[in-house]
Amino acid sequence: MKPTTPSRRALWITSLAGLGLLAALFAACGSPADSDITPTPTRTPRPSPTLTPSPVPPTPTPAWPVTVFIPEGLPAPAAGTLDAVLADHSDLFVPASSAESADIAVQFGHDFGIPLLAEWVYAVVAPFPTLTDEVAWSDVTAAWGGAPAGPFSGRPLLMTSDTAAALVPLLGDPAPGTVEILSAEEITQHAWDNRPAWAILPFDQLEPRWKALRVDGVSVLDKDLDTETYPLVIHLGLSGMIRGITKLEETVSAPLTNRDSDKITVLLLTGVTALTRGTGIKMDQHGVTYPAQDIRDWLLEADITHISNEVSFAENCPPPANYTSMVFCSNPTYIGLLEDIDVDVVELTGNHLLDWGLAAMENSLQMYEERAIPYYGGGWNETQARAPLTLTHGAHTFGFVGCNPAGPPEDWATEERAGSAPCNFGALDDQLGPQIRQLREQGIIPIVTLQYLENPTYEPTGLQRIEFRALSEAGAVIVSGSQAHQPQSFDFVDGVFIHYGLGNLFFDQMQALEYRQEFLDRHVFYDGRHISTEVLTAMLEDYARPRPMTPEEREAFLTTVFGASGW
Repeated sequence: MKPTTPSRRALWITSLAGLGLLAALFAACGSPADSDITPTPTRTPRPSPTLTPSPVPPTPTPAWPVTVFIPEGLPAPAAGTLDAVLADHSDLFVPASSAESADIAVQFGHDFGIPLLAEWVYAVVAPFPTLTDEVAWSDVTAAWGGAPAGPFSGRPLLMTSDTAAALVPLLGDPAPGTVEILSAEEITQHAWDNRPAWAILPFDQLEPRWKALRVDGVSVLDKDLDTETYPLVIHLGLSGMIRGITKLEETVSAPLTNRDSDKITVLLLTGVTALTRGTGIKMDQHGVTYPAQDIRDWLLEADITHISNEVSFAENCPPPANYTSMVFCSNPTYIGLLEDIDVDVVELTGNHLLDWGLAAMENSLQMYEERAIPYYGGGWNETQARAPLTLTHGAHTFGFVGCNPAGPPEDWATEERAGSAPCNFGALDDQLGPQIRQLREQGIIPIVTLQYLENPTYEPTGLQRIEFRALSEAGAVIVSGSQAHQPQSFDFVDGVFIHYGLGNLFFDQMQALEYRQEFLDRHVFYDGRHISTEVLTAMLEDYARPRPMTPEEREAFLTTVFGASGW
C-alpha cells in the first residue's frame, strides 16, 4: 500500500503563505518609522582598563669619583703631587688608563681657554766663573737636535733624567749624544770639572755655583719674567668634565709651579759709598742724584738695596773743594741720593764715620731714623752697633751682621758713644759666629758684611780668606767685604757665596782702572734659599757716576777676577 502524502494544492497554498510572511518582514525592516515596535537597545560593553607597566628608573651615575688621566713625562714634582692627590682623595679621583677613557685629562700645552694646571720653568745655566752671559734659544734647540751652535757648540747639554723627560714634549726626542744625563748630586761638580759646560735645570734647583744665562736677552732671574713668552716653560692644562676640573684645581691649589714670583726676593749688596771730596763736587755741580743716573734701575729693581755709607752727614760740612783730603764729611742734602735710589738698609761699619766728630755721626743716625732707613754695623752705642738687623721681605727674613775689624779704635762705638761695631782680626768667628748660629736656629738668613783690611789687590789676604770662610762655615749664607776700593775675588764654601770685596760704588777714585771697576752683587732668594748671584759690573766715570760696563770691559774684568779666584 503506498504512503499518505499532502495534496499538491495544499503544498502550493502553504508556500504562498510563507512568501507573504517574508514580504511582511522585509517591509517592516525597510520602514521602521511606520512600525509601532521600539527595539531594545544593545548595551555597549564597558572597556576594561589596560594596565601600562611603570618604567624602571635608570641607575644614577655616581657624581664621584671621576677618572683622571696623567701622561708620562711630567715634571717629577708635578707628577708626584698629582699622584698623591689621587691616592689621598680616591673618593673624588681615580686614575684612567688613557685620555680617551678619562673624565679629565692632563695635557701638555696651555691654549687660551684651557685651565692651567701647572707651569714648570727651566733655566739654561753654566758654572759661575763663565764669561758667557747669554745664549740664543736657537742655540739650545740646535744643540738638542744635533746641530750644535753658539758659545757652547760641541758641548753636551747636562741635565737629570727627570728634566730630559719633561723637555721631550716641548723639544722632541734629543739627537744621540747631545744630552748627558747626570744625577742631581753630581751635575754641578761635573760641570765645574768640565768647563766650558752648560746645563738645563728646573728654576727651583738653582744654586749659587751656577750662573743663570739669559736666553734671547731674558733671564729667569728677572722678577717680571713673562712665562707665556719665555721658551723654557712646560705648561700643563686640563680638559674634560668641568666639575671634575674645578674640583681637581681646588684640591691641588692650581696652578702648580716651581717659580712663584711671590717667593722671590732680590737683595743687592754694594761696595764703598763716600759722598765727599770729588763725588761731592760733582753732586754740587749736577745735582744730588747725579751719581746714580746710569745705574738707577739696578738699584731700584732690588727688593732690598744695601748701601755701605762710610761718611757721616755734618751740618757744618764745608763745600767739597779738592780730591785729596782724607778727612771726610757729607753735606746733609746728599742724603737725597739715598732717598732717590730707595735705599732699604745702610751699613755703618765704615772707618771714616767719626772723621767730622761725634755730632756728625749722631746727626746721621737721626737722619736715617727720621726717614725710616734701617741701619746696622754701627749705632748710638756698642750694644746697638753689634746687634743684628732683621728685615723681612715676602718669604724671607734676613739678619744683617757687620763689624769693623780695621778700626781705628776711635771709630768704634762704646757703651757711651756712637760709632761702628768693634771686632778684631783673627777673632771674627768667635765674635760673630754665635750671632750667626743663633740667627740660623731662628730660621733667619744671616748676611755678613765686613769692613776688613783694605788691600789693593784682586786676591784676598791669607787671613781674610780664613776668616771669611770660617763665618761661612758658621752658617752665614753670604759673606761680603765692604772695605775694598779695588774689587776682589770670589769663593764658595760648600756652595755658600763669598765675595772678598766689591770695590767702590759712589766714591771719586779715578786714579787707576782697578779703582774704577765696580761690582754690585744681585743675590736672588727663592722660597727660603739663596739660589743665584748675578754680578753686575760698572765703571766709574767723572769721579762720581758709575755706568754699566761695555761687554769688552766686562769680559776683561771678569777674566781677571775669576783668575784671582783660582778659576
